[in-house]
Amino acid sequence: MPLYHDDDQAMLADTASQFMAEEGSIQKQLRHWRDRDCKDGFGHGLWEQMAELGFTGILLDEADGGLGMGHVEAGIVLEEIGRNLTPSPFLTTSVLAATALKHGSDDLRQRYLPGVVSGKAVYAVAVDEGAKHKPGRIKTRAEKSGNGFKLSGQKDFVIHGSSADMLVVAARTSGGDDDADGITLFAVPKDAAGMSHDAVRLVDSSMATHTKFDGVELDGDAVIGEVDGGREILNRVLNAGRIGAAAEGVGVARGAMDMTIDYLKQRKQFGTLIGEFQALQHRAAHLYSEVEIARAVVIKAQQLLDADSEKAELMVSVAKAKVGKTAGLAVREGVQMHGGIGMTDEYDIGLYMKRDRALQEFLGDAYYHANRVAELSGY
Repeated sequence: MPLYHDDDQAMLADTASQFMAEEGSIQKQLRHWRDRDCKDGFGHGLWEQMAELGFTGILLDEADGGLGMGHVEAGIVLEEIGRNLTPSPFLTTSVLAATALKHGSDDLRQRYLPGVVSGKAVYAVAVDEGAKHKPGRIKTRAEKSGNGFKLSGQKDFVIHGSSADMLVVAARTSGGDDDADGITLFAVPKDAAGMSHDAVRLVDSSMATHTKFDGVELDGDAVIGEVDGGREILNRVLNAGRIGAAAEGVGVARGAMDMTIDYLKQRKQFGTLIGEFQALQHRAAHLYSEVEIARAVVIKAQQLLDADSEKAELMVSVAKAKVGKTAGLAVREGVQMHGGIGMTDEYDIGLYMKRDRALQEFLGDAYYHANRVAELSGY
């Protein structure tokens, strides 16, 4: 398939671009909520506006009230979110949690998916149990208790954990901590007794939690999929989140690059626009080529995921690794070419660097995914 958007996707991109630039701008959203020390880190009003445009249900089937689209379309929205640094629960709710819930029972889907479509609910996904992404090791336990389960353990850096109406939790129901099998996913409501959140503000001003489960009692209906059979669903959730984060990373890289090029066209030094300096022109041209390559890799991975290709998992990690390197280059070049002013809060370029740092770590950094590419390739 061609590595560009078709006509319908281009129309979606135009809509998302205009909406995010007008309603999701840095001044209206990121700076607004950050400067007010908002406990959620995002605006619920904007989230409902996104629902009115159909964005929130983009990955859900039409039978569940969604648009029945794919990862390419979700990536279009995420790229514009990244480009404008728009704080929202789109990635956690409409991508990660929605992907998990699609494998849930009719009762779970009817209970939780309408909230995604309407923008009235926020969901989080709790997988990691440490500072780094290691989904192969899960210690949180769910032991049989009557007709249900008793959940105990801790999850770290749960994005939007304290704002969530429900958490999708990966827990071990059998086997050892490092076993591939024996994983079950649970839908844990926010008011579950025994669950507590220690909220932390991340470098990009988004909110996360260290969430503890102290004998949280869940009935059997909370299971997403099959008991002990959650690893395959978890892998699908992670791949959806990783390519979503990569798409947002492309947006961060594009936003930083566009801001830097605009600055090169305005800033004068010794009576000359600094954009006329050949050394800076070379750096800008190199950055442009890297961003376009990263964007093409992301589209390819999205297409393979939508086609349910056996090569999708490999290409998702290729995309996450490539975007990690490229977005890092874009924000560093942006700050450097802005000069000293780029280190101040007065200019937005530094905010792109902060968002990049948070995205880098989310669901595995460039090093994690480079190693994963090698392993999936037989090395």
